[in-house]
Amino acid sequence: ASTAHKEILEEYAKVEKVKQKLKAESLNNNERPRQPTQSKSDSEGEDDEYKYVEGANMPGTKFDNKKRQTVRNLRIREDTAKYLLNLNVNSAHYDPKSRSMRDDPLKNLDHKKPSELSFAGDNFVRSTGQVKEITKLQLFSWEAAHRGSNVHLQAEPTKAALLHKEYVKRKDEFKSEVSDSIVEKYGGKEYLEAPPKELLLATTEEYVEYSRTGKIIKGQEKIIPKSKYQEDVHVNGHTAVYGSYYHAGAWGYKCCRALQKQAYCTGAASRTGADVPLKAPEPEPTNNVDRSRSLMEMHADKMVEVRKEKKQKIQDDIENPLAREQRLKQVLADLDAKSAKEKEEGLDERKRSYNSMVDIVEPTEDEMEAYKLRKHMAADPMAGFSGDKT
Repeated sequence: ASTAHKEILEEYAKVEKVKQKLKAESLNNNERPRQPTQSKSDSEGEDDEYKYVEGANMPGTKFDNKKRQTVRNLRIREDTAKYLLNLNVNSAHYDPKSRSMRDDPLKNLDHKKPSELSFAGDNFVRSTGQVKEITKLQLFSWEAAHRGSNVHLQAEPTKAALLHKEYVKRKDEFKSEVSDSIVEKYGGKEYLEAPPKELLLATTEEYVEYSRTGKIIKGQEKIIPKSKYQEDVHVNGHTAVYGSYYHAGAWGYKCCRALQKQAYCTGAASRTGADVPLKAPEPEPTNNVDRSRSLMEMHADKMVEVRKEKKQKIQDDIENPLAREQRLKQVLADLDAKSAKEKEEGLDERKRSYNSMVDIVEPTEDEMEAYKLRKHMAADPMAGFSGDKT
């Protein structure tokens, strides 16, 4: 038994030496060590050793090999961060946890197209490229599954794509059949044809060259229409347009001298006596009007006279204050009489009719001064202690 045991130990020692030799060669060649021909139990033990080594966690880290890890693409250091594109507090919201900014931070500042910007928000990327097609395909799959069809985009993408393509084709054919049936029934196919490209886009192949001053050097100048209205259109049998004849402040037709716009033409038979002159009668000259002076000069002279009268009145009041006081007392008495009469008749100024003040003229200076004397001054602290109304 002892000899058999020694033979087993020697055989095991030889196998271990061969393993170490092969492992050293594989390390020199940067390869995984090859396993020699050995028993099944030895190969399983060696595989378990490598399996546990690969599954071991790295020391000093919290990385778990058993969980699926998602590595996000980090920003290049030379690129501007999303939250630095617009420092306004009311700008797009930035989520620091997911490093996402869904809205466009420059939508109120930059008027360029979103496709021309370096960053137009994460939502813009979601609506570009083939995202719209995938969204339509997903919507078609949901609607088809809701109607009883066995369609699922994630389980059978090829089947869903072919069914959607066939659905779009049949939908277009159905629309064309409906439009053709309507045109065949009611007519009007000539109106559906598109006009020429020159008329549609108002562009032609005519070459026109301009100078720096705007004059045409080569080519023909574009004809500008004289009016947006139709010209020389004769209606109701007339041979002249409305407005070609004028008499006594009214316009009419020159062919029949009719003054009504929508009247039918009766020809020369409707004319009585001699032809009426086509020009309007001259207005009668007004008296006391100087035609050589402008309205601005006449207004300036009138204002000078008004200022002179006002200045003269102030000077008279300074020289004769008694006359001014008597005038003021008379105006106050008239106001008292008017208010007493309105009070007796029960008239309320707030219920005055619409045209009741047609005959009222502009108040004079004495009336304005009397109104200011009678006006209650709420800001005056001594207004309650004054017994004199004047």
